Amino acid sequence: MSPPLDAMPAYSPEPRSPVAPARILAPDSVHDLRGDPVEELRYPNAAALVFAGVPGAGKSTALRLFFGATAEAEAAPHGPGGVLVLDSHHARNRWRRKLGWLPYPLWRPVVHVAHYAGIRAALRDAPGPVVIHDCATFGWARAMIRRWTVGFERELHLVMVDVPPLDAMAGQHARGRRVNGVSFRLHVRRWQRLIDSVTAMDPDAVRSASVVVVDRSAVNAIRRITFGG
Repeated sequence: MSPPLDAMPAYSPEPRSPVAPARILAPDSVHDLRGDPVEELRYPNAAALVFAGVPGAGKSTALRLFFGATAEAEAAPHGPGGVLVLDSHHARNRWRRKLGWLPYPLWRPVVHVAHYAGIRAALRDAPGPVVIHDCATFGWARAMIRRWTVGFERELHLVMVDVPPLDAMAGQHARGRRVNGVSFRLHVRRWQRLIDSVTAMDPDAVRSASVVVVDRSAVNAIRRITFGG
């Protein structure tokens, strides 16, 4: 069983615990940090950084830990250093006020369209780094985000939060947002294929400037994610 992500209340500009000397990684290829953690990830200032993982892996928790972004907001929040954080839950929260009386599956497509429209606008207009919450288990979505980053002259980077399916299911229960069983199994199957391709150094798997693969222990070891390196 993977350990839970640290239960921090919000982002703090100070390191989450003293580290000396800090091991800093500026990702530039595929880096598998499972069992080999670092204290800091450092990206270019105009990077587009995707936090990926199956539902329940801990993406939203990681965004809160590193950038102070909560899933309860309705608008994309700004984190330290002008980082703009986009989580699909923000779009869901906005549309709930208008469509919440309907069963969520009926208005889920509206949320997805709003989320990806927000991603495109942020990649085009945001002056600083953009951090994106995305499961990365749909090839069309990965390709779409990649095209946008190329078109808007941003470097695309990926952090893959890899956890066992049972741990991800426990994460869903903990947050009170369960994914349909069939849908979750499809996510897991696609995710495993993606992880296998990435770790086999398949150049067509993601087509990004870097990929960092982490488990929950490696996420807990990271003290900060910075931009401008």
